Amino acid sequence: MKSIPTKTLALIPLMTALLAVFAWISVPYVVPFTLQTMAVFLAAGLLGWKGGTLAVVLYLLLGAVGLPVFAGFKGGVAALVGPTGGYLVGFLATAVLVGALGQRFTRWWQSALAMAAGLLACYALGTVWFVAVYTQTKGPVGVGAALMWCVVPYLLPDAVKIALSVVLVQKLRPMLSRMGFERW
Repeated sequence: MKSIPTKTLALIPLMTALLAVFAWISVPYVVPFTLQTMAVFLAAGLLGWKGGTLAVVLYLLLGAVGLPVFAGFKGGVAALVGPTGGYLVGFLATAVLVGALGQRFTRWWQSALAMAAGLLACYALGTVWFVAVYTQTKGPVGVGAALMWCVVPYLLPDAVKIALSVVLVQKLRPMLSRMGFERW
């Protein structure tokens, strides 16, 4: 197994911090509107699937131990196991897909498709989780209702986040490479 490049190791906690800051930029809703997915796209797009996933794992661990890194300055296990926790866990799938596909395909439109695939995985995991937890705690809810609450309102904002992330990754990746940073 290839070890973590030293410079990349320095960027992992920086991306974890970016995730927390982007979570705090939040508009309350059933699932808060945040910039977290954009931070996941950037972490995986710049660090690769292993580095990006590690940044997300660190973020989730910080939140799980109670640090207020989640949307609305929340932290603790309750945020992870609550109705919207599946979207947080879905960031892992997003990081793996965006990072793995981004290492294989480097054109801007391929990056956009990788980010869209990662986002769809997050939506799928989060929605299934939401339905299961909501049904257990508050009462039955259908997948259609959950999609209308938790996915449809986010489609346009998430498309904008993908577009901005693609531009940033396409600009920053070569700069980081020239500075000796490697994706991992």
